[in-house]
Amino acid sequence: MVPEGRLDGAGAGEESARLQAAGSVRKGCDLLANSQHGCLQSRRARIHQQINRELRMRTGAENLYRATSNAWVRETVALELSYVNSSLQLLKEELEGLDGNVDANQPQSEGITVPMIPLGLKETKQLDWATPLKELISGHFGEDGASYEAEIRELEDLRQAMRTPSRSEAGLELLTAYYNQLCFQEARFVTPARSLGLLFHWYDSLTGVPAQQRALAFEKGSVLFNIGALHTQIGARQDRSCPEGTSCAVEAFQRAAGAFSLLRENFSHAPSPDMSPASLSMLEQLMTAQAQECVFEGLSLQAPVAPRDCLAQLHLAQEAAQVAAEYRLVHQTMAQPPVQDYVPFPWTTLVHVKAEYFRALAHYHAALALCDGAPVAEAELPALEQIFLGLPASSEPRGPALPQEQEERRKLGKAHLKRAILGQEEALRLHAVCRALRRVDLLQVVLAQALRRSLAKYSELDLEDDFCEAAEAPDVRPKTRRRPEGRAPSFSRVKVADIFHRLGPLSVFSAKNRWRLAGPIHVARGEGGFGFTLRGDAPVLIAAVVPGGRAAAAGLKQGDYIVSVNGQPCRWWKHADVVAQLKGVGDEGVSLQVLTLLPGAEPPGSGDRRPALGGLLRSQKECGWETPEPAQASPRPLLGWNRKAKRGKTGGGLSPAPQP
Repeated sequence: MVPEGRLDGAGAGEESARLQAAGSVRKGCDLLANSQHGCLQSRRARIHQQINRELRMRTGAENLYRATSNAWVRETVALELSYVNSSLQLLKEELEGLDGNVDANQPQSEGITVPMIPLGLKETKQLDWATPLKELISGHFGEDGASYEAEIRELEDLRQAMRTPSRSEAGLELLTAYYNQLCFQEARFVTPARSLGLLFHWYDSLTGVPAQQRALAFEKGSVLFNIGALHTQIGARQDRSCPEGTSCAVEAFQRAAGAFSLLRENFSHAPSPDMSPASLSMLEQLMTAQAQECVFEGLSLQAPVAPRDCLAQLHLAQEAAQVAAEYRLVHQTMAQPPVQDYVPFPWTTLVHVKAEYFRALAHYHAALALCDGAPVAEAELPALEQIFLGLPASSEPRGPALPQEQEERRKLGKAHLKRAILGQEEALRLHAVCRALRRVDLLQVVLAQALRRSLAKYSELDLEDDFCEAAEAPDVRPKTRRRPEGRAPSFSRVKVADIFHRLGPLSVFSAKNRWRLAGPIHVARGEGGFGFTLRGDAPVLIAAVVPGGRAAAAGLKQGDYIVSVNGQPCRWWKHADVVAQLKGVGDEGVSLQVLTLLPGAEPPGSGDRRPALGGLLRSQKECGWETPEPAQASPRPLLGWNRKAKRGKTGGGLSPAPQP
């Protein structure tokens, strides 16, 4: 929100509100020494450092291996490389274990639910904003950089708090507030041909490999990635044994999918694997599948305890088949390069387990509908046949119609149970293959419980004189009554004020503009006034200068911005405030300081460049602030965006001022 200047201290109220907001967002930070989440982050940081050291050793060994022709040296280096690669693999497995246990302190739910896959946050190093910002403020804005130490310290504190957000709405607000501040910094300090000069250092969430870049867009993309990752952690820790928990989990995974989708659509030239288009597409599919699983769990809670409602059981069968289809798609994506090279193996195995488990669950509910469901009306038979045969309503049947005789229904139900048992046994086998999943006792409990339930039902249907095996049961047609779609983050939920608002409105006082300050210029009042007219707000513009008047004689020109009146800064003043101040001066006149924008605000030869993360916001009011034009990325950045940012408009009405 752009603060409005006032005669009694420009932006004083805005400064108070900004400091209050800064104090409130810190509540979303977990201190490293006072929380289990902080201990987890410390362990992750330690593993990251070890991975970084092993990577440097491997790089040196590889360079030596390529440079030498001595056979003995090459053999020794090859042996050393094998040790380094083994150490890296162990470190990655340890990191995967931390990511898999990220919800170790999740409150126990009354019911037994299948574990979800949360995504670990990207780690980053501390950053010194003071040196480059002070130099830029002094060199370009012509002000004392040391006088902005409080603002710089506030920005650094916000970034430090953002590194360890709590897994709650307060943590999301903290990340969003920092992201919105980065939008301000990009619009004010970044030019098409020059970056801030800061080196942003982040660790890959999936592999722990460090990545660094000087583009501010890399910082913004990493923060947006963490917003999506934090949504996955919030969704994974919900108590899904109640309808409220499943609803919250669905929304959290939808938000996560929306964040990764937004990042993927605008992101190119990824500096780390977790932010590559292939990885982001996989994460989007995974979060959509987990949201679909939560939808199924919510419908299961609404189903009757006694499985006598045939249609309700068939709908659950279709919902389970839909979840299985979603997870099969995710598993196919994870099993293909380049994703398979860096996605954690426990994730791939768990997704495969879930695909088998929910496909078996679909057959189980289909068997309950056949064997325990009440007789259905003849008018409902076509709909039921679509579920079992997987045929559109207009097509001719390709197999046997849905049996109506109780004995035939029992045999078909038994066939579905057989497929359910085979699928659950396969899920248990896959679970036993992965060492990391074997430590997840809850998952084994869920799979074993489902198998026992299917075996018990199969024993009820298995008669001693039943020597005829029914044909293999057909697949259950996937269908859902609610398909969760990704929901993009709402940056407008967290209103922030520009930390460096004292520099002036972004429409003029940004690094991409060049200007010349003139003054103080003394203008005396004549018979016809000062000889100029005003319009616009923050800052007020000299719309016209009367030829031969007092203003023209003093050197004022059309298009100059008034930034000081009698020594009072008025960059944030409204049009009416400046006019009132000018009318209040006496015959002695007024002393003005004006700013003249120089031509060529963008350096020649900058070319047509894509905006860096400006296109992420559908409108600049979504961040709770307005700016005339988002800053653009440096030439040929590693991190780029492929959609043009929308141009904003200068705040303040443009109404001509009366001639004072």
